[in-house]
Amino acid sequence: MHNLVIDIGNTNSKLAIFDEKMLVHYQILKEIEPAVLISLIQKYKVKNSSVSIVREDLQEVIDVLESHTNYIPFSTKINTGIKNYYQTLSTLGLDRWAKVIAAHSCYPGQNSLMIDAGTCITYDLLSNDNKYFGGSISLGIDMRFKALHHFTGKLPLVEWQQEAEIPKGTDTSSAIKNGVLQGVINEVEGFISSYNKENIGLTVLLTGGSAAFLLEQLKNSIFAPQIIHDPYLVLKGLNEVIAFEYVQKN
Repeated sequence: MHNLVIDIGNTNSKLAIFDEKMLVHYQILKEIEPAVLISLIQKYKVKNSSVSIVREDLQEVIDVLESHTNYIPFSTKINTGIKNYYQTLSTLGLDRWAKVIAAHSCYPGQNSLMIDAGTCITYDLLSNDNKYFGGSISLGIDMRFKALHHFTGKLPLVEWQQEAEIPKGTDTSSAIKNGVLQGVINEVEGFISSYNKENIGLTVLLTGGSAAFLLEQLKNSIFAPQIIHDPYLVLKGLNEVIAFEYVQKN
């Protein structure tokens, strides 16, 4: 049974096809074309589908899925066995909730801190007894560079490469890079250290577009417990939702 799941973010969309729990296809797209979806559905004989969307302008994607698959609407009302204490479910991001569901299924019985370094940086904790209270939302790396440029009169908009080393602040451009990147690292280390003190055997799950950069910076950190780079966390959560709903109906 093949499932098609899509994580539509603020910047890119991630698409995956699972055969049960096995990932058989994955790609990142700037825009999702209906023709591409239909082609994949036919090629892999997709039966079920679900989507995590943070934007409101993609009804045509849902229309395709409803027409060609058993489409399962995803919402924060779907719960696979998590004790959810978040006070405003209507404002809880679907991508955040999908990551919690993935941690619950893929890393059971563990204190799991999910750090998603994308447009924003989000921190969410699922305790080893399956309790979720929420977390934190911070500015993403690109957003920090843009904010420095936008809200000042003279600071330039600086681009950065994930593979490059963090420079010393010997001129304005390198000072911005150092401040933003080292600031993010200090923030992430601080969150990890705080959560690690309060949660025994903490597992940190890194995902998002800047996760590889953070993983490289954190690998020698004295604050870091077990760190796992899982770029498919949201997609795994959506796939678990499909499996859960299928069992509920049958």
